[in-house]
Amino acid sequence: MSTVSVACDPQNPWLARRARIQRITSETPGVATYDLVLDVPPQAGSFSFRPGQFNMLYLPGVGEVAISISGSAANHAVIPHTIRQAGNVTRALAELSPGATLGLRGPFGTSWPVEDCAGRDVLLIAGGIGLAPLRPVIYDLLDRRDEVGELTLLYGTRSPDSLLYAREYDDWKARGLDIRVTVDRSDGHWKGNVGVVTVLLDRLPLPRPDQTVVMTCGPEVMMWYAIQSALQHGIPAASMSVSLERHMNCAIGLCGHCQLGPEFLCKDGPVFRYDRVAPILKVDDL
Repeated sequence: MSTVSVACDPQNPWLARRARIQRITSETPGVATYDLVLDVPPQAGSFSFRPGQFNMLYLPGVGEVAISISGSAANHAVIPHTIRQAGNVTRALAELSPGATLGLRGPFGTSWPVEDCAGRDVLLIAGGIGLAPLRPVIYDLLDRRDEVGELTLLYGTRSPDSLLYAREYDDWKARGLDIRVTVDRSDGHWKGNVGVVTVLLDRLPLPRPDQTVVMTCGPEVMMWYAIQSALQHGIPAASMSVSLERHMNCAIGLCGHCQLGPEFLCKDGPVFRYDRVAPILKVDDL
């Protein structure tokens, strides 16, 4: 299982390209998807990314923020980013309207091992906004659905009104994705599962654990317990990948803000094979 790291311009990774907001889609309270297009045609034609990579989005006078690309890697014309309001830059982004412009650097970082899924079962485990970096994997594998075995998404979130991309679930299911959702807190209308996402994993039949690929993204505590459950089911550690998050300032491993043990998440990650980072994740508050 491998991951790939590709930057848009190795000669000048600091170069920000001008991007325009084509559309803003409200997802959940405080979360929206921004469809960006590069304003200059030659630049637009040169942009490509792999599922799991991220861009640095820049607002002059405010700052930069690292955001995972949440769209289809097959569509280079539109570059979606699903963004939660959590800091100065993301709050400033939330004040923008379609037609506004911003700077974009990227893509950066490693990618999900979608090339290792052929002929194997695939289990995606997401928590909260962690579904956003996994959505490109869903698009990729559904586009070549006949190349993989069982394809399952386990998704946990706080409440029914915080489910990301709920409008797409019916289409995903029709194309062959088994979706199992759980929430921490129910409401008067919710008829689905209540509880942590690992409960879904414990109930899931895994006919070929030794031939199952796991990709997980969400709160680290969720990923930790999901991985432990997957290990107990017999899925090899080398077949599991995690996407980790720390504050990224430069995206090229110079500033050190995103260092986790010996790793720099912006260039060595954010996607890691689990057995590579397992010793690090055992260290509290690292």
